[in-house]
Amino acid sequence: MTIKELYEEIGGNYDQAVKIMKLDKLIDRHIRKFTNSAMMENMRTAAVSMDAMAMFESAHAMKGVCANLGLVRLSELASELAEEFRPGTARSLSDDEVRAKVEAIGELYKNTTDGILRYAEG
Repeated sequence: MTIKELYEEIGGNYDQAVKIMKLDKLIDRHIRKFTNSAMMENMRTAAVSMDAMAMFESAHAMKGVCANLGLVRLSELASELAEEFRPGTARSLSDDEVRAKVEAIGELYKNTTDGILRYAEG
């Protein structure tokens, strides 16, 4: 599987990743690291306690990393949560709605990382 085929499989935007990272070698290096990230675990932990700052930080980190890697849908979902918990912003979602969003992000994250792991196996 090529890096481009991986992006097709996981619903990522290869062209966006190339625009930012420039080289397949860099994309490959960073997409492989993505599977070892603690971002999703941090987001889930923040969702349990509804720690607003931890939720903002984990969602904001995921938004940026995913945007740079061309993982557009994950970036968009994380961005929604980051904005929900941005300091100085009034929340509009209930705790249950936030947890449902985190769960949806978790499912997409798992599908993405599963695809990356298949790619890495080569």
